[in-house]
Amino acid sequence: MRMRSVLATVTAGLAAATCVTAAAPADAHSGKAPGVHACSPAVSITSYSDALDKTTYDGTFVGNLSALAVDHGGRIAALSDRSSLFTLDRETLKPTSVVNLVDEKGAALDSEGLAVDGDGTRLVTSETEPSVRRYERDGTLVGSLPVPDALKVAPAGRATSNLTFEGLTLLPGGHTLLAAMEGSLSGDTAGIVRFQTWDRATRQGDFRLSAQYGYRTDTGLGVSEAQATPDGRLLVLERGFTAGVGNTVRLYLADLRHATDTRRVDTLTGQEGVRLARKTLLADLVNCPSLGARAKQPQPNPLLDNIEGLTITGRTPDGRLRLLLVSDDNQNAVQTTRLYSLSVRPPHTVNG
Repeated sequence: MRMRSVLATVTAGLAAATCVTAAAPADAHSGKAPGVHACSPAVSITSYSDALDKTTYDGTFVGNLSALAVDHGGRIAALSDRSSLFTLDRETLKPTSVVNLVDEKGAALDSEGLAVDGDGTRLVTSETEPSVRRYERDGTLVGSLPVPDALKVAPAGRATSNLTFEGLTLLPGGHTLLAAMEGSLSGDTAGIVRFQTWDRATRQGDFRLSAQYGYRTDTGLGVSEAQATPDGRLLVLERGFTAGVGNTVRLYLADLRHATDTRRVDTLTGQEGVRLARKTLLADLVNCPSLGARAKQPQPNPLLDNIEGLTITGRTPDGRLRLLLVSDDNQNAVQTTRLYSLSVRPPHTVNG
């Protein structure tokens, strides 16, 4: 979402990404320090980089980045919400190619969520309707997925414009796709958002609508990304912005295993008998060491910005998950396109 006011299977993707360092490119606007820099007992930050901020590649502005995914060969796919899909070098994280994405009528997308399927096609969400479309590597549109009527933007449905499919991920095994709504539907209690899934009968078959789940965000925050872990849980980014204060970005671990399938629940109000996804806080990123980062606008921690994208790039030698995050600068002079390298050790169980 413009704020101011990955795999075919996660397991296979991690195996393909073992050589991805996710280390930020070295430049005058990067921070990296040896040792462990804890944001919390579960999460540490290794480095950040502003090297892509306000740059261009092949005539295309490198910014407005809203999603990341690991591509074949360990490369990083980076999605702009202005319909540009970049490929980043796995070592330097600098662009090596870009394609432009359009809908069936040739119009640009408000592209927010990204997953790379096992055959290399890209699954991309757009907040406009919302939609999930499939593209070839060269940007050719090859199909789209069905979307429940209730999740469509009003008046067609009960969703609010710019608060729809913000996150997208394939669950382990590659047979289930999940899209995370950023905001609540009309009629649902504020802060309760829907996660929609699609299943397929064959590895590369068509996706069909499947279970839906409720997830409660913290007050004033929305979901900016959801990424499946190798054990089938979800890393969920919650993000918000307060003028004059800055961004709030929290990383949660969510578990859907005991959540109610809400596709036939008309309104979610926290009612008895409807179990929402359980979640536990991994880190509030305001508590990360700043590593010398500078902010162009007020921030509670100068490291923070409008963080929207997250992908798992591999594992550390001690078994922690390597994460790569990116902020969306909205092509705004006082915001920054920043890449972050973190590691996380998810707890074995989710409390609550």
